[in-house]
Amino acid sequence: MLGKPLFDNSFTRAFGIEHPIVCGGMTAVGTADLISAVANAGALGFITALTQPTPELLAKEIARCRELTDKPFGVNLTILPTINPVPYDEYRDAIIDSGVTIVETAGGNPEPHLPSFRASGVKVIHKAVSVRHAVKAEKIGVDAVSIDGFECAGHPGSDDVPGLVLIPAAAAVLKIPVIASGGIATGSGLVAALALGASAVNMGTRFMATTEAPIHPNVKQQIVENTERDTVVVFREFGNTARVARNSVSEEIAELSRREGASFADVAHLASGARGREEVYGKGDVEGGLWWASQAQGLIREVASCDDVVREILAEAQRIITDVLPHQLHS
Repeated sequence: MLGKPLFDNSFTRAFGIEHPIVCGGMTAVGTADLISAVANAGALGFITALTQPTPELLAKEIARCRELTDKPFGVNLTILPTINPVPYDEYRDAIIDSGVTIVETAGGNPEPHLPSFRASGVKVIHKAVSVRHAVKAEKIGVDAVSIDGFECAGHPGSDDVPGLVLIPAAAAVLKIPVIASGGIATGSGLVAALALGASAVNMGTRFMATTEAPIHPNVKQQIVENTERDTVVVFREFGNTARVARNSVSEEIAELSRREGASFADVAHLASGARGREEVYGKGDVEGGLWWASQAQGLIREVASCDDVVREILAEAQRIITDVLPHQLHS
């Protein structure tokens, strides 16, 4: 790596990582292949628990990650309403029994799981999309909050507040560390987030465009070719706003959803997660289904290793702080 960490702070020390860079949980992407590479680069990555069909398979994936890295990594547990009940307690217990000490929660309220995590010495980072939700998360006892601006991939909520406002608004009222998330892919984004009061940055789309990400090369190259305009906001009409990559499927979903009387049933066949995993991530057909990407696509210039991505972000951030900003302030 780069020797002594350049951006050592209370967050990196509390979570035992070298650099204030996080790769949050991504369905079908957050496997040991990617997360071990993120960890080896000195950042903090999260295996996605529900990507594994059973708690037993999650335990095996955690063990596989440990074979690939001796650095800290975590597990994401996303709590969402589903047609078929998910054994969240069993996934939680698999995380604890595997000796994982950092968990990222998302979706629903993690409060029922906090006593078990706390009793086992597990630190919890909760993803929030608004200041009010972040405040509630702090109140129930999480250790940090990852705050998602409207630019993010996945579910940005319905307030439409971008990171430039949301990050400092959250940092101003929270006592726990804030991780800035949404539209971040560069060293300048890291510097900006720290200036706005965040302790670290979270990147998803940037880590998708890495050699270690377990998705088809066609998808990685499409992220590089896409611009910041190549996302579509879908499902808003159904109370579940989501930002995804722009393609023929997401545009069709958006069009069908706007029709009077439309329901999710009208687009369910297009929005199938299995379709996205198999056709897009598996076979490389970028028009084959719905897939996630943020507006950060417009900032990603190449597919690189996780180590190179982290190195470049840190180097750029250092250049900005030592050379660019002083010059601009005194020019």
